[in-house]
Amino acid sequence: MQVLQDEVSIISFRDFITNKKKYAVVSQRQEINVKRETENVIPNGLMKKCPKCNAILYSKELEKNLNVCSSCNYHFRLTARERISFFLDDGILCEFSGGLTSDDPLHFVGYKEKLNKAKQSSGLNDAIITGEGKLGDFPVIVALLSYDFFTGTMGAVVGEKIVRAVNRAMILKLPLIIFSTSGGARMQESIFSLMQMAKTSAAIGRFSDSGGLYISIITDQTFGGVSASFGMLGDYIFAEAGATFGFAGRIVIEQVIRQKLPPDFQSAEFYLDHGQIDGVINRKNLRKTIIDIIDLHTNSNDTTNL
Repeated sequence: MQVLQDEVSIISFRDFITNKKKYAVVSQRQEINVKRETENVIPNGLMKKCPKCNAILYSKELEKNLNVCSSCNYHFRLTARERISFFLDDGILCEFSGGLTSDDPLHFVGYKEKLNKAKQSSGLNDAIITGEGKLGDFPVIVALLSYDFFTGTMGAVVGEKIVRAVNRAMILKLPLIIFSTSGGARMQESIFSLMQMAKTSAAIGRFSDSGGLYISIITDQTFGGVSASFGMLGDYIFAEAGATFGFAGRIVIEQVIRQKLPPDFQSAEFYLDHGQIDGVINRKNLRKTIIDIIDLHTNSNDTTNL
């Protein structure tokens, strides 16, 4: 097997995230017969409200804390670019297969328009970024789903990029790390989307048979075909604190079994208590934990000795 020849680009996502304007833009509001008191105007984006504990948090302090609430430990959802910025060494990823984009094989009504809107709002060509980077000086292959593109749903492009990432990790004998967040299989691609479950699972199986190290990291939220395929096939399966995941959602399950489910059902902590995952990790400890695991599996610079 030969390494797939993709157009490779080096991207510093940390620069992308941090290269922001140094001033706040205040939206203009007209008020009839009311004198606007400038001292009472709060710039947009200055603060965020935690959806779990309702704490008011300064956005800059929240970013420094990796978007984890300092009051209740709630983990705000991150984009793929934001994850790269804090997870990989220097926030740098050497991306491959970045030019792949979804098609509309079934001519689904409105699908092309939704794809274009998702591209414009997220800046991505599809719901996943794949590439090679370094983690604690260890070279790794990384794939990251991004919820801000079509809720991270898996279509043909996501499946293809996962398989290419797996193949590259197998040929180069590098650890594979996949961050999952998804609303499931993309219904607009129907069977072309569903077949990616078998396609990615088969690729992970070959990688495992070759002795490769695969670390799966589940983030909030991950449901449907992703959780039922490569998301739960890791040698190590970790989840961020508070992440929810599963195949069907709570409402569907309760309707089928006609019972109320426990309040913490489908949470990372629930799955850990029931032996379905290997650990629940605070985002601030994630990078060090994964580095320690790769170091543990490294014998004479060979990360394939599991």
